[in-house]
Amino acid sequence: MPCTTILVGKDASYDGSTIIARNEDSSNGEFTEKEFKVVHTQDQPRHYKSVISHVEIELPDNPMRYTSVPDALLKNGLWAEHGVNDLNVAMSATETLTSNERVLGADPLVELIPAKDGNSEIPGGIGEEDMLTIVLPYISSAREGVERLGSLLEKYGTYEMNGIAFSDENEIWWLETIGGHHWIAKRVPDDSYVVMPNQLGIDEFDLEDAFGDQEEHMCSADLREFIEDNYLDLAVEQVSAFNPRTAFGSHSDADHVYNTPRAWWIQRFFNPYDEDWDSAQALHTPMSDDIPWARQPERKITIEDVKYALSNHYQGTVYDPYSKNGTEATRGQFRTVGINRNCDLCAIQIRPYVPEASKAIQWTAFGSNPFNTFVPIFTNVDTIPAYLTGTTEVVDTAHNFYWANRVIGALADARFHDNQAHIERYAQKTGAAGVATVIDTDKKIAAFAKAEGEESVNTTEDKRVRTILETANQAVCDMVQRETNDVLSKVLYTTSMSMKNAFSMSDN
Repeated sequence: MPCTTILVGKDASYDGSTIIARNEDSSNGEFTEKEFKVVHTQDQPRHYKSVISHVEIELPDNPMRYTSVPDALLKNGLWAEHGVNDLNVAMSATETLTSNERVLGADPLVELIPAKDGNSEIPGGIGEEDMLTIVLPYISSAREGVERLGSLLEKYGTYEMNGIAFSDENEIWWLETIGGHHWIAKRVPDDSYVVMPNQLGIDEFDLEDAFGDQEEHMCSADLREFIEDNYLDLAVEQVSAFNPRTAFGSHSDADHVYNTPRAWWIQRFFNPYDEDWDSAQALHTPMSDDIPWARQPERKITIEDVKYALSNHYQGTVYDPYSKNGTEATRGQFRTVGINRNCDLCAIQIRPYVPEASKAIQWTAFGSNPFNTFVPIFTNVDTIPAYLTGTTEVVDTAHNFYWANRVIGALADARFHDNQAHIERYAQKTGAAGVATVIDTDKKIAAFAKAEGEESVNTTEDKRVRTILETANQAVCDMVQRETNDVLSKVLYTTSMSMKNAFSMSDN
């Protein structure tokens, strides 16, 4: 799936949290219904079979409870996408990546070969449909997530190129698949953020560390031989650091329309003064292949910044499809981050300054990102409010967050400038109320700990604490439901008044 990822190290975030965020986008011409769920240990499969690749995997018998944002209708499997487990370890899977002919020829993708002419079916490898389900319930740290997924990739292979994020309260790791069976992973610097726009992104990799202490780098066991045997290192000077992006990635004309512009705009947003972004002499342009993988922001990054960046449509540039600036040739020239095919947006925040019971918040939005809002959901719960789950095939805007946002986006897009104020007020009002809910809930957890003892909140097992968090989740969803129904009415009225068959003379 085409997506965009932002990773924020703990020293680059506003409150010392690690933040991993990604929007999931449907393929061209498709719109995928999504829902938010909690997967309990008794519901986790022990024998897993992929719908797409038919690969079968025996899973451990000790899964943890975890959150998930699967496809609601399960037409193509689970596609669980993002989640947090009982140990406050988070995973986002996956960001679709690109590669080149040299890599794919040397280590072909492991695709399903159907039964034919008397030959038995040969299953494919694992992919985005599978990864979160077969990894997240079994890991106790971000690093352990890399190790488990890496071992599965080496054993089963993959049928696509993917990037996967893991986080805990201390670290963020980013893993990229290389061909069918190889992979690399790098720890995100604590003082930096990362932008991933559907391209293989890591631009510097320390092989000595990966095959030594593994402090900041890990990789598949035979990566050195794979690089050497297939002449993949393109460094001119042997003293140069190994660059995976040039070795394993792509630099196609399509990248310069579909991928690199998104990294350019987001870095332009987080680092507006570090360099010239817009003149003819700009160091980086929307078509640059050397936009850094990781960068220190000019100021600390907030949850609101992440939401804005992952909703962008090149605001402030001539490439904005809604802008009155630029020309017909520039407006809509590049693929935006906030697109009609956004299914869901998730930012997982692991907070180091609160008890274990309430560390993780999964900020969630559905539908087209320029027109939706974030909802903070505490993940240490047994149930999710009905407004976020149970999405059906039937359009239901009154009771379902996914469908309400889909319809709001379609209506608001048609009269963008007329509806912009409605959307901005909606996002700010619900956003402020969401933050207030988090602050209030933190106070309630602190008061509970004072009354019942610290041990009650330094675990995710106390059901009384879960009740507090479930109550908070329900309250914020009730608020968002009211405000979403209200803004839908406003957007519907505004766009209806601009219908082409409008006529000003009253019929009465």
